[in-house]
Amino acid sequence: MNVKEQIAAYITSQAEPKRSDMQALHQLILQVMPACKLWFLDGKDEKGKIVSNPNIGYGSYIIKYADARPDGKGGRGTTREFYQIGLSANTSGISVYIMGIEDKKYLAQAYGEKLCYDIDYQFNPIEKIVELYQQKIELYERMLREKMSLFIS
Repeated sequence: MNVKEQIAAYITSQAEPKRSDMQALHQLILQVMPACKLWFLDGKDEKGKIVSNPNIGYGSYIIKYADARPDGKGGRGTTREFYQIGLSANTSGISVYIMGIEDKKYLAQAYGEKLCYDIDYQFNPIEKIVELYQQKIELYERMLREKMSLFIS
């Protein structure tokens, strides 16, 4: 399977409503970053042992490790290519990873309170669920667009 097929299979394998949420986020990220590099990490190490949840990645970002020299040369593993934005399903929801913003506290301070709520699908009427879901997706869109402007500037 190629990366697009792996991503589609991974999203399809999720139970509802997580599947629809992941599909909406996937489409949103592709709208914000239409020509981005796509990644799929299956969560297994080189021996096939599961070490993390699978991840969908978007874009390209160079991670600079603490042992990296200013000139980018020397040392082992000083830099590595990775994705800029990642999505991963977990037992309690969906994790969204945004890499490469210098101010590590910025997104949490700007968006944390608005993002850190769960939509209770069992006890909310469908109209409220749709409204909360739409608000969360719109917030992700604003956050992703702002994140891209932080990379460009």
